[in-house]
Parts: sequence; structure tokens; C-alpha cells
Amino acid sequence: MFIEVFVEGGSDVPTIREILTRRFHLKEYRDFKIHPHRGKGKLPNSPYTRIDPKNRTLLHQLPAKLRAYANFSDDYCVIVLVDADNDDCILLKQSLVALHNELLHKPRCVLFRIAVEEIESWFIAEPNAILRAYPKAKISKINGISPDSIIGAWEHLAIVLNKNPSHCNGYDKKIWAEKISPRLDLNNPKSPSLYFFIQGVDRIINSHPV
Repeated sequence: MFIEVFVEGGSDVPTIREILTRRFHLKEYRDFKIHPHRGKGKLPNSPYTRIDPKNRTLLHQLPAKLRAYANFSDDYCVIVLVDADNDDCILLKQSLVALHNELLHKPRCVLFRIAVEEIESWFIAEPNAILRAYPKAKISKINGISPDSIIGAWEHLAIVLNKNPSHCNGYDKKIWAEKISPRLDLNNPKSPSLYFFIQGVDRIINSHPV
């Protein structure tokens, strides 16, 4: 089996790589490949709408990419991870499933997962992981925040790390992910959406042994 993972951007890559390598003992490029995009974007009105090649956002390109993977062998599985942001996660998941159902040609193995609110929420849910990566972090700034709360997770994380959110960019978020992800508890994750992501990957691997 080979897993193709679609994510919104480069800052998501270190976390997904960490999960697949540390939790599932997979090897990048042998067992999986992660495909970052240029943001979330929006689903086209029709899954057969011609895509704009200049629009490199995940949701815009998703229908075309799913159609393309229909031609791959059954040993391929596609995982799509999308940030909920301010969207209703249930409605977002339903729209992704509806898209998949509309396609006449599609890969047999597809997993849709939502990061609630965003991948940085997975870090906010584990203050100890942040503190181990950044001993000077102001953890008190996130005390009492329930896991996967819609709070502006990456902005809160920036403040915890003594950064001004308006001065941060995708490169900063990637560095945070590279440092914090190795400290996350992937056996008993505190973030519900991280738990469901791991659970989904586990189900795929058990049904399609690598």
C-alpha cells in the first residue's frame, strides 16, 4: 500500500510526517508522500468543473486529483486533511463526502479528515509538548482552553511563543510544527480531531497492510 496525503500547505507537512513515521513506522516516499497546496480554497460548484491551473488551493484542485487517482491501483490510498477554520466541521466533511460520491471515477480508498480548528490546535491541546519544545513558552496564555476550541489557534500559539502574530508567516508555522510535533503524544492525543486522524490512518493500514 502507498498513501498519498493532501494538505493545505507546507507548514502541515512536518506534523503529518511525524505521525506517519513515529506512530505508524512508515517511511516517506516508500510508504507515503505528502502533497502541500497553497491554502484551503473552495470546492468547485461541480466536481467536473475545469480547474484554474493558477489556483493551487487544496479544495479547488481536489476533484481533479481524485479523478486522476482513479487510474492508480487499489494499493493506493488518498488521505485529505483540511482545516475547519471557521467552517462547521460536520458540513465541511459532508461536502467532501458528497464530492466523492458524485465522481464516477475515483480511488477506492479515500479518507477525509478535518483538523479542528487547524493543525496548530493539535499543539494547543498539549501545552506540555509546547513547553518541551520551547521551555520559555508562556503556557499560562492557553491554560483552560478546551481542545479543538475555535480560538484562532495559530495566533494563540504565536503569542505563547512570544511572537507577534502579525509578524509571523508560513515559514514560522512550519518551524513550530517541526519542533512541537515530535513531542506530541500520538498514543493518547488530547485533540479529538488528531485522535480521529490517527484512528482513520490506523484503520487504513489495518485493512491495507504495508
